[in-house]
Amino acid sequence: MKTWFITGISSGFGREMASQLLERGDRVAGTVRRAGSADDLREKYGDQFWLGHLDVTDQPKVREVVDAAFAELGRIDVVVSNAGYGLFGAAEEVSDEQVRHQIDTNLLGSIQTVRAALPHLRAQGGGRLIQLSSVAGLAAFPGASIYHASKWGVEGFMEALAGEVAPFGIGVTLVEPGGARTEFAGGSLRGGTPMSAYDNTPAAFVRGLQDGSIEIPGDPAEYAARVIGSAEVEPAPLRVVLGEDSYAGVTAALRARLAQLEA
Repeated sequence: MKTWFITGISSGFGREMASQLLERGDRVAGTVRRAGSADDLREKYGDQFWLGHLDVTDQPKVREVVDAAFAELGRIDVVVSNAGYGLFGAAEEVSDEQVRHQIDTNLLGSIQTVRAALPHLRAQGGGRLIQLSSVAGLAAFPGASIYHASKWGVEGFMEALAGEVAPFGIGVTLVEPGGARTEFAGGSLRGGTPMSAYDNTPAAFVRGLQDGSIEIPGDPAEYAARVIGSAEVEPAPLRVVLGEDSYAGVTAALRARLAQLEA
């Protein structure tokens, strides 16, 4: 039995992971922004489930909640930084406030969650850090420039961090899923204000994610199981790419980058 700390368990990958872990008998400390969004888990699993209320853009609160989870549960084996959302639209189409909130949530929220957990993981002699990234962390597509900025930032931070914390027995894994049938393409996806100048341009492609006209292929339950399984692999895999679309997008981007470099 392991003990897990997961941010953003009210929906999506976070919810799927928490449900699978609790069902198999692990302990889960989960965080939500909306009060009541995980009450069913608390009612069903009792003391096996620890619930914290957290908006990861509130940096002092991040440390407070992480500290409380370690204090009340003792050892936490795996910390999963999962909270985040997608902001789509051309760079001109999103507002300054949307840009700031995207970076505050996806990038700074992830960084601060990890920074808050590190003293505890070092003190207990090791553990595992899992960061939910995306195919958008290694490949870039028109219409998602700000989302890419947040995910590419997370990738750089976690890859460098892996070398920093390896001497303390802390493993680091970046998870890069492609499209999955979660709330990401529904309630959690946000967009800018469409500009007619971008109609019929590559940046307009992502509008189909908001109106539902783009089919989402991946199975979130299968993806969550793969993420959970990665915590058993030693040494920790630095990257776990999930989905045929993610693999295709990442390999095409890396090959193109290498060709550009060689040229």
